[in-house]
Amino acid sequence: MVSYMDYTSPTTQFFFDANNSSLFKKDNQNYINVVGIKQLNTLENVSLLDIYLSVNNVIEPHYHQNAAELVYCISGAVTVSLLNPFTKQIQNYPLKPGQVANVPQGWWHYEVATSDNTHLLAIFNAPTPEVVLGSDILKLTPANIIAHTYCIDENQWKKAVAPVQPATFIGPPANCNRGFEEETQPQQSQNPQQPYPQYINQYDNHMYPTPAYNYQIPANPQYYYY
Repeated sequence: MVSYMDYTSPTTQFFFDANNSSLFKKDNQNYINVVGIKQLNTLENVSLLDIYLSVNNVIEPHYHQNAAELVYCISGAVTVSLLNPFTKQIQNYPLKPGQVANVPQGWWHYEVATSDNTHLLAIFNAPTPEVVLGSDILKLTPANIIAHTYCIDENQWKKAVAPVQPATFIGPPANCNRGFEEETQPQQSQNPQQPYPQYINQYDNHMYPTPAYNYQIPANPQYYYY
């Protein structure tokens, strides 16, 4: 119980409808709703994302700098992949309904839906979890810094990341149509008997029009506060 909260106040909230709190919407099958302290003011160190995905859609690579994340599969199927910073390996966890995967605070990770009608809950041990998105890192890091640091051609880097839209959240873009499947095997999985799912590799090295998403990029695009 929060000692400084007036639980007798008429503004104190104990109920909220997550269906009315959209964080991001790609289309009617792929969207994220959010419940945090901004939506429900009696929350303490807990918040959640209500995630809906169709097959081959991806919650883009990202990390939460102030919270761990517990991913619970309600329906469908998903593979949660995380980069273990201690082993330097990608670990893949295929989930079916009732199964969970834990992502420690600050770990780079992503989720790939392996069936339609996938529904996930992402639960955080923070009232307002922060997130740094891979699309923002790619687009907002100056190209000359990338080129100099990694000894690559600056123009080639600019061309390679040109299709990437900041604040992608759910990929691939709706207007992407490369149309071929590519099977990728992880270097090492904690579930070696379960192959990593096929997914559609949607990105190409040319510019696409900006997708007409409902999400607006905040004034400070480097960090998002749910």
